[in-house]
Amino acid sequence: MKRSFGFIFLIFLSGNLIAQPYPAKPIRLLVGFGAGGPTDVIARFIAQDLTASMGQSVLVENRPGANAIIATEAVAKSAPDGYTLLFSSLSLLVNPLLPGTKSNYDPFKDFAPISNAANLPMVVVTAAGSPINSMKDLVAQAKAKPGELSYATSGIGGSTHLAGAMLEVMTGINMINVPFKGNGPALVEVLAGRVSFMFYPVVGIADQIAAKKLKALAVGTVAPHPDFPGIPTMKDVGYAELVQTAPWVGMLAPAGTPPAIVNRLADEMRKSLARPETRERMKGQGAIIVGDTPVEFAAFLRKDSERWAQVIKASGVKAE
Repeated sequence: MKRSFGFIFLIFLSGNLIAQPYPAKPIRLLVGFGAGGPTDVIARFIAQDLTASMGQSVLVENRPGANAIIATEAVAKSAPDGYTLLFSSLSLLVNPLLPGTKSNYDPFKDFAPISNAANLPMVVVTAAGSPINSMKDLVAQAKAKPGELSYATSGIGGSTHLAGAMLEVMTGINMINVPFKGNGPALVEVLAGRVSFMFYPVVGIADQIAAKKLKALAVGTVAPHPDFPGIPTMKDVGYAELVQTAPWVGMLAPAGTPPAIVNRLADEMRKSLARPETRERMKGQGAIIVGDTPVEFAAFLRKDSERWAQVIKASGVKAE
């Protein structure tokens, strides 16, 4: 009888362990870019809020390299239990579209979208001491010296690379793409004047422009951006099509993650993005908050993939 009671107790205990509410342990949030870049900054804002609201630590883990393929594939192969998540950008969609890509994941079959956190319009910047003072100057110099003007990017096929490639196609100019492992390292080289310019997501860049450490040539928006007073928009300078290069940043889980967990994470993300403190921090970074549902995010990703497929075909961008 004692053995029988003990056996039943173990079954009961095991069942309770299985039924533990989510989350029962820390959550890893992988970012495929270096620390300090736009994707990383916003991931950390949200991770801090989720840590407080969910009662478990949400730990941001940077795994830069290969245009975020390393981090993306790691999450795709992870257990669908809600404890390993991806905070990604358009690289998720672009990598499989690039000719010669080495990615081994399907953005639609291998992931469960959670929520799109924000969109990040881009601003064209150059060093404070650069002789380039406008988009007109930039294009003129590139035409005068084909293949000499360089632009820094977060990696092959990233939003900054595609924006530069689109500019080349639109103007018929030939420039040099200088890829780095993330926007942060790329910006360092532009600040130092070792690379001519770059398209940089607006996150965290306004202060450096205000401090005259950088010059802004144009903002990737149709309407004037409040954080960049006096700076012309892409529409103003005749390149309205470049507005479409603004990347998104959002959270995804491995495919097969229970809907209850996906919805819980999406709810917590929207709560985070609705907090006045978080909204102020996001505004301070220049991000445009989205905070949609898993269903809405999934539909957006489909449309975004179709758009980038057209851009890649037109520009001829290829994987490394």
